[in-house]
Amino acid sequence: MSTRYVVLLRGINVGKAKRIAMADLRVMLTDLGYTDVKTLLNSGNAVVTGEDGDPDEHAGRIHAAIADRFAMDVRCLVLTGERLRAIVDGHPFVEIADNGSRMFAHILDAAPDPALLAEHDPVALDPERARLGDRVVYQWCPDGSMEAPPVATYAEKHLGVTVTARNWNTMTKLLDLLG
Repeated sequence: MSTRYVVLLRGINVGKAKRIAMADLRVMLTDLGYTDVKTLLNSGNAVVTGEDGDPDEHAGRIHAAIADRFAMDVRCLVLTGERLRAIVDGHPFVEIADNGSRMFAHILDAAPDPALLAEHDPVALDPERARLGDRVVYQWCPDGSMEAPPVATYAEKHLGVTVTARNWNTMTKLLDLLG
């Protein structure tokens, strides 16, 4: 059986470092055996069909292929379509977040250790505009992301997880690409 997955590459095509053309990413993913490969924007978002399996194992395969093909260490998070849908459905700020470019989902690669989370809750940095979900921190940034408290950086530093952020426009477009 096969599953639709969302591939999120962290930190590519931001500035001049870690540049990967989306056409090259599509070819690489196809060479790995994924089908119906579609990319979104130029920032490392893809939707693919692949064998049923652990999303973390798919992430590891893609990470290794990027290292081999492009000589870059690029963290990769892979979500099932079901998980992406759950993140979108869990949006806690629907009533106030009126600009998708200023609403963010900070996606964690693993569930944080409960003891670390109790000691270092990233939501405490922005209690009025951040909420913790299942392996995601939602953050509404009405004044833009540069003016908002850095919950993703804090989570990575204190919770020992990898975090990649996408704005709400991207999240909903990825959901649409899943079909």
